[in-house]
Amino acid sequence: MSMTRYRVLAIALSAAPVFASATSPVQPSEAVERFGALALACVHQEFPNKLSHVLASAADVARPRELTPAFYGCYDWHSSVHGHWLLARMARTYPEARLAEAARAALAQSLQSEHIAKEVGYLRGAGRASFERPYGLAWLLQLAAELREWDDPLAREMSAQLAPLEDAAAERLKEWLPKLSHPVRSGEHSQSAFALGLIIDSTRDEVLRDLARAAVRRFYLRDRNCPLAYEPSGEDFLSPCIAEADVVRRVLAPDDYSRWLTEFLPGGMTLKPAIVTDPTDPKLAHLDGLNLSRAWMLDGIASALPAEDPRHCALRAAAKAHGEAGQKADTGEHYEGGHWLGSFAMYFWTRRGTVKSETSDSSCGPNKEEIQ
Repeated sequence: MSMTRYRVLAIALSAAPVFASATSPVQPSEAVERFGALALACVHQEFPNKLSHVLASAADVARPRELTPAFYGCYDWHSSVHGHWLLARMARTYPEARLAEAARAALAQSLQSEHIAKEVGYLRGAGRASFERPYGLAWLLQLAAELREWDDPLAREMSAQLAPLEDAAAERLKEWLPKLSHPVRSGEHSQSAFALGLIIDSTRDEVLRDLARAAVRRFYLRDRNCPLAYEPSGEDFLSPCIAEADVVRRVLAPDDYSRWLTEFLPGGMTLKPAIVTDPTDPKLAHLDGLNLSRAWMLDGIASALPAEDPRHCALRAAAKAHGEAGQKADTGEHYEGGHWLGSFAMYFWTRRGTVKSETSDSSCGPNKEEIQ
């Protein structure tokens, strides 16, 4: 698909607002179809492409669709993986959506057994021990979980076909986590907190889940006074402090988590949405993703606190503000953001990975519709 055709398809579904509010009649399906259009526009678009590819010899020189025939689109491997997750999430959550059948067809085209076999061979190839580790591999597990949880004949078929790559990703992560001596506190792909959250939520490998939970405890439970005021860095799409707070909720009981959070962020979580100064710059556009990831993480933090915790309303309000800012920017006009931001918007919009809070959002005033 040419860049012009990508923009036509992406912008065609961008006219309506993408967030619900007390004054907006927008239906959730309109939002998810907009995000789905972005993924459909890129999962089989091979170029432009940014390879993370080690050349061991001249035999390794090949075009992206030959190297990784399932996940060659959307500019890079990890964006392709979570673009496919977006399509599965849309088709599973909104089977009546007008793009649901196109999403199913795109998934079936990519997740063929022969394609997955070549992906497994690539992942296990010499010199690729760190390939897409941990971010892309964690998203691969999330895609596998979405297919496995989807009660649908085609989804079951695709889940079985993806299983060898899911196993290979789990093996790679199980080799890595015991050797990781320190957490990675970046705001980009290498961050360990974000990946550990995806792994805990999605893996069917109990050994890997136990390793991930142990890593969270080893790396983060003694942390105090996270320097949230230093965030964000100019190219972040993940918050080091907020992502850490979000992953720790997965290993502590609510009362223990509340106490830990008070010591970890004693000044609270006062945040304003970040502003992207140039959406055509692929690194500067990361800040739109930061708004969306902050939104779902703040929502996740609130969901794990005791019902009587006084921080609920402030967290929900901050999540809503960041979510609206991120979704407004997710127009697809520029491929630099359009090839991946839809996945982050879908993750926030459908509250994937967030447990339902015991408190009611209505007690804090108008908020977006909860979608389970």
